[in-house]
Amino acid sequence: MPALFIDSDLSDDARRQKLYSGDIFVFSPSPATKALVTLARDMLEEAFSPHDPRSIHENLTAEEVVAVLSKLKPAFIHHPECKRLIPRTMEERGVDLDKLYFDVPRMRSAYPSTFLSSGIAYAFHPHRDTWYSAPMCQINWWLPIYPLYPNNAMGFFPEYFDKAVKNNSEIYNYYRWNTQSRGSAAQHVKSDTREQPKPQQELRSQSVRYLPPPGGVIAFSGAQLHETVQNTTRLARYSIDFRTVHVDDVAARRGAANLDSRCTGTTMRDYVRATDGRLLPDEMIALYDDGSATNDRVLRFGDRLASERATV
Repeated sequence: MPALFIDSDLSDDARRQKLYSGDIFVFSPSPATKALVTLARDMLEEAFSPHDPRSIHENLTAEEVVAVLSKLKPAFIHHPECKRLIPRTMEERGVDLDKLYFDVPRMRSAYPSTFLSSGIAYAFHPHRDTWYSAPMCQINWWLPIYPLYPNNAMGFFPEYFDKAVKNNSEIYNYYRWNTQSRGSAAQHVKSDTREQPKPQQELRSQSVRYLPPPGGVIAFSGAQLHETVQNTTRLARYSIDFRTVHVDDVAARRGAANLDSRCTGTTMRDYVRATDGRLLPDEMIALYDDGSATNDRVLRFGDRLASERATV
């Protein structure tokens, strides 16, 4: 069974190897994560003023909330402070920034399930990010903006880390998703008809929930099976997440074992270097590309078509 590390002082190299083996790390808030949460909270509270974002479902319709999120989430993604604070967050964790590449930070929202759980506020079913064309060396960093509760948190299924899960990830191509599906997220209010990879078997256990305070961080492998817990509370949950890869692991193709991912395409074009914003070199992307792109230009997540009015 994978282990849980709390405020571990392991080196980044040792931590990544543990993450690739299925272990999960939880860290207390740090100066940079507190600043990132403050930025997100200020943006949320300004966007939904005069109402509390956590109870906005009691004051606005789902359509009105989607209209706000469709502007707020891209604004957060592209905020210059995010680009400054994510490297600081990683530096606090002992990461060599010259070798770190990260993607844009997403602001997530999980409303009471009877209100809004599709499209731009999609409540993710159990999944591995590697079913969505993420590399096996991807590490996810997730932090809540407001206090969490067991029934509005994120859930993990660590017992499945070293077990294949029957799934339909072969339906997913990242390039097609960016071109055809990501930009329509705000149109899916009452239901979400976009086809996505899902387990094709019953999972044997309820997910495990970790509840760090606002600004606390959960770090886990992109191959970790996880979900958005069905929100049965009266409060919306807001969180931030971003993903990283280490250039040495990219070049050596190190990472978690691929037990069951059959998707096509790759997210490798989304990562930028923490020190200067440069993309991964083409020769490294080529190690993960499978030639499945059908357009002359492959969209990255940060491109306008892929990001405007959508973050799913």
